[in-house]
Amino acid sequence: MAKTLGVGILGTGWVSGEHIKAFERNPHTKVLGILSRERARAAAKAREYGLEKCRPYTDLDKMLASDEIQIISICTPHHLHAEQGAAAAQAGKHLLVEKPIAIDLEGLRKLHRAVEQARVKSVVSFVLRWNPLFENIKAALAANLIGRVYYGEVDYLHEVGPVYPCYSWIRTKSMGANCMLTAGCHAVDGLRWFVGGEVIEIFAYANRAPANKLAYEYEPNSLMLLRFADGTIAKVGCSIECHMPYTFNILLLGDDGTIRNNQLFTRQWPGQTGWATVPTILPDSGEVSHHPFAAEVDHLVDCILQDRESHCNIADSVKTHEICLAMEISALERRPVPLPLP
Repeated sequence: MAKTLGVGILGTGWVSGEHIKAFERNPHTKVLGILSRERARAAAKAREYGLEKCRPYTDLDKMLASDEIQIISICTPHHLHAEQGAAAAQAGKHLLVEKPIAIDLEGLRKLHRAVEQARVKSVVSFVLRWNPLFENIKAALAANLIGRVYYGEVDYLHEVGPVYPCYSWIRTKSMGANCMLTAGCHAVDGLRWFVGGEVIEIFAYANRAPANKLAYEYEPNSLMLLRFADGTIAKVGCSIECHMPYTFNILLLGDDGTIRNNQLFTRQWPGQTGWATVPTILPDSGEVSHHPFAAEVDHLVDCILQDRESHCNIADSVKTHEICLAMEISALERRPVPLPLP
């Protein structure tokens, strides 16, 4: 394997800059290509980040044919992820794919098959798994500070409106799909990451605010109940039309204690009379510059160099996406939906 792994970036939008910075920071990777529908935009993005050896592309097949590129980072609009990811895997490229990796079950299955057959390494950009609060919670759970978790809540509440460049297409059904795939999947993934085990059934409701000021083509609010195979129950709430500061709520009840965001109460510490607060970096902003993309990219590169699978690969993320797709079915048909989806 080459000492330096070449990276091709698909897309020139909001999040692609954070991917570029993360790959340029890693000592084993170099961004050598940027894909855009317009060559000038790809070239401008390369100049913006001082990428002197980076080639602008308008044709994905030509980028995938390059022997200099070993990693493809997908930052395009949501509806393109599955098709582009499958093509990259079939070309033998390792993958970093922004969420959601697909907006329908057909695309999800296609991408999953392509990655499995090609045996390439993959990481899905559920970047909050590398947020310090997430890492602290995982450490507390591993230390058994709250015992076995039997109840959980994770909420994603974030007004995604015209101030965000992606709003114009995220709000459409054909490109945004549903509120859980657009944004709430971070909460679903966080819940799965903390609780572990398999979700076997969900039930969901969805609606929109009466004023409908943001004009989403799908219902931008959803409440979902989940049942795990071991009996654990949970709730995920999502709103992308709420008028409030970005909020990511986490509540985990265990038989020996409770985690509430960065607060902990446990039987393991005799005499504890109130919440212990851990001063740490919280997932409290929707700005991409706030998210730990460098740690995510370092993890992918390490998986490639060490020939090991990520805990956040395509196969694992399929489970999160199935839950998000099942939400839409349940809300529409007013019934529980068993998992996995057929």
